[in-house]
Amino acid sequence: MNNAEAPGLGEIGEDRLLGGRLRLLQPVKGHRAGSDAILLAAAIPELGNGPLADFGAGVGTIGLAVALRQSALEVVLVERDPELATLAARNAGLNGLEARVRAVVGMIGERSGDLARGGLAAASMAWVAMNPPFFEAGEVRASPVANRRAAHVAGQSLDDWLKTARHALKPGGGVSIIHRAEALGAILAGLETGFGAIEIRPVYSQAERAAIRVIVSARLGSKKPAALLPALILNGADGRFTAFSEALHRGEAVLA
Repeated sequence: MNNAEAPGLGEIGEDRLLGGRLRLLQPVKGHRAGSDAILLAAAIPELGNGPLADFGAGVGTIGLAVALRQSALEVVLVERDPELATLAARNAGLNGLEARVRAVVGMIGERSGDLARGGLAAASMAWVAMNPPFFEAGEVRASPVANRRAAHVAGQSLDDWLKTARHALKPGGGVSIIHRAEALGAILAGLETGFGAIEIRPVYSQAERAAIRVIVSARLGSKKPAALLPALILNGADGRFTAFSEALHRGEAVLA
């Protein structure tokens, strides 16, 4: 455990994901990397050198996990909190990825000129990964911990996130989103403008329960029809990870 502190984030510790291969410095209190980030990273297709943009990157979990798997991939971690962006850059170095991964400070929904000055030029990304806040302001009681509050309660609408993705993507580029299952309608409505080849994968905690997440991917400008992919079941009847779920969390399997 690293006992350093960041003024706005409090104590910073080191954790390991993907069977220990991904090292992450992250706040001890507040929002922390977990299954959602790992599952979304596993759903990103092979991109060559990309680049991939990780929107709302936090400490960089998704982008770094994909970069570890794809050895030529360039990644831009886009994070609005300067202290989290600094941690994300440190995490790139901690994992030996600083040559291919960079962190920029940027607010989703900013004007295109502001994003370009921050390092996210128009039509420059091959793919965008996003794990946006799950709730609108007022839907849930906001956490008193600032980084948890920002991660869970949206400051911008889902349409803002998708509009920024459209701005950043190359022609034919794609986007992958993980969200609450209840948000599927809003995601599909947002993708009606400019996107096709939509693929929907429901995620269940256990087979007999309702879906808890959806992972949705789409390509800019595609006319290909939508597809409902096989469900991902995270846990067996005993509450433990299934063999495939365990392999995903260890970075030994992919969903793409």
